Order: sequence, then structure tokens, then C-alpha cells
Amino acid sequence: MELHDLRPAPGANKDRKRLGRGSGSGRGTTAGKGTKGQKARSGGKVRPGFEGGQMPLNRRLPKRGFNNAQFATVFETVNLEAINNAFSEGEVVNFVSLKEKGLVKGNKDGIKVLGDGEISKKLKLEVDRISGSAKEKAEKAGCEVVVLG
Repeated sequence: MELHDLRPAPGANKDRKRLGRGSGSGRGTTAGKGTKGQKARSGGKVRPGFEGGQMPLNRRLPKRGFNNAQFATVFETVNLEAINNAFSEGEVVNFVSLKEKGLVKGNKDGIKVLGDGEISKKLKLEVDRISGSAKEKAEKAGCEVVVLG
């Protein structure tokens, strides 16, 4: 069997419904959109949460309390295993080097190292936060841990 012999399974590829292509097609005239109204028009849709002018549910319900979500400090997490695999002996592990290696995107408030996996190389960790287990494992392996924040 060669590459050019490959074919989709029978019934796997179906033709799409071609709507609004004349009355002879069987799917012409209103093209399955009913008669008139906003949803029959091109571009005719309502925004999410719109209830036809009725007071929407999200405005009818009372708002109470304080939500810290927009002010919260969110850290990007990196496990020791990933650091061990990506870095070689004696390197400095910081925001810039983690971003270069593709371990973090850099769109959050800082870096936190978590203790999943093992570390066997002596590295210098310059991070904003580090979990207790990660710090313990890193120091046991001879790493220098510097907490910035």
C-alpha cells in the first residue's frame, strides 16, 4: 500500500448542506432560517446575555461582597523536574533563563518553584516564591536558593 492508495472510510466525508441556492435545490428560499425576524438576517444574532430587552439575569441578581480576582497575585509555576531537565550544572535559574528555555510564558506576576520531581544538579535559583518541599530538595542537592520577593 502506498500513500496515494489511502482513501477515507466510506461515509466519513459528507458534503456540506448548501443552503439558499435556489428553489430547485430543495433548500432555497429562506434556507432553513424561518421567515423574517432578526435571526433570519445576515449578521443577525444577539450578544451573550441579551434577553430581548428584559432585564438580564446578571443585572437582576444582587451583587455582594468583595472579589479579589482582579487584584490577586498570580504566579507561574515550574516544577523541579522541569528545571532539572532544562538546565545544566552551575547555571542560574531566573525569570529570563526560564523564559528562554520555554518553561514560562512571562505573563503573570512572578515565578514559583514547586517540589514535584527530583533535582540532581547544583544550580542557582533566583525566583519570587519556592515551596517548602522544593527548597528542601534544592538545598539537599547543593543548589543556592535566592527568594526575590
